[in-house]
Amino acid sequence: MLRSVILAASRNTTVERLVGGAPISRNVVRRFVAGESVDDAVRASTELTGRGLTVTLDHLGEDTLDAGQADATVKAYLVLLQRLRQAGLTGEGRTEVSVKLSAVGQTISDQLALEGARTICEAAHAAGTTVTLDMEDHTTTDRTLETLRTLRQEFPSTGAVVQAYLHRTQDDCRALAVEGSRVRLCKGAYKEPPSVAFQSPEEVDRSYVRCLEVLMSGPGYPMVATHDPKMVEAADRLAKHRAAGTYEYQMLYGIRPNEQARLAAAGETVRVYVPYGDQWYGYLMRRLAERPANLVFFLRALTSKS
Repeated sequence: MLRSVILAASRNTTVERLVGGAPISRNVVRRFVAGESVDDAVRASTELTGRGLTVTLDHLGEDTLDAGQADATVKAYLVLLQRLRQAGLTGEGRTEVSVKLSAVGQTISDQLALEGARTICEAAHAAGTTVTLDMEDHTTTDRTLETLRTLRQEFPSTGAVVQAYLHRTQDDCRALAVEGSRVRLCKGAYKEPPSVAFQSPEEVDRSYVRCLEVLMSGPGYPMVATHDPKMVEAADRLAKHRAAGTYEYQMLYGIRPNEQARLAAAGETVRVYVPYGDQWYGYLMRRLAERPANLVFFLRALTSKS
């Protein structure tokens, strides 16, 4: 119930104005978002890679309804990639970027989103790194995977994201877990109907493990995106037969940093998903929905006078 309420709030403009206007909100957001500028993104990446972690950066923005805004998002990624290369952060997979197709125009047209994503992939390739296409709500899944297939013809290392709470995802994993593929498996953070998605945490967990089994048994590169200790344990068990460097863990910026450090110290590749930019509201609400315990932290900060 709480998760549904938070997800509904993520698309409520009145709640967005109230939260965004609270003076303390920006301080709270710093726990989950690196900052608003490319300087903030580069700073956070430098700090994380200096601690033995790897990074994927997301320039926040989605549901773009204007071609000019989509073009601005593409240009923001080009600037980011240039800055990362200048800082020496793109070699050996240390830092890559994640892109939401809705942020580069998918709501307007699939062709516009494809062109924008291709431009970002070209820049990433020139910088010595790669791109992962973020997945959004289930209505965009087929279109996103079609764009991925097109991009992989020219940029085969382009990463995919699948969401374990969707009924279809185990089949998608089978199709995607091919030689040279990179597939991020997450639980999912959008409000979806029972007709397409598992609703209970137990069902989602069971689906996650089934999907992880498919990815870990295939020749691709699984990216295990979870903060759940049970899923980390399952991944550790399923990866016993795999060589080091043939899979990785992924966790969100600001969530379970001690666990990130523990896994890295144990020799695992750990990639931190680092969002930045001023369009932070929807992202923050979905993070709270994924782990409602985060809501307590957020509400305490909103009501604090300090």
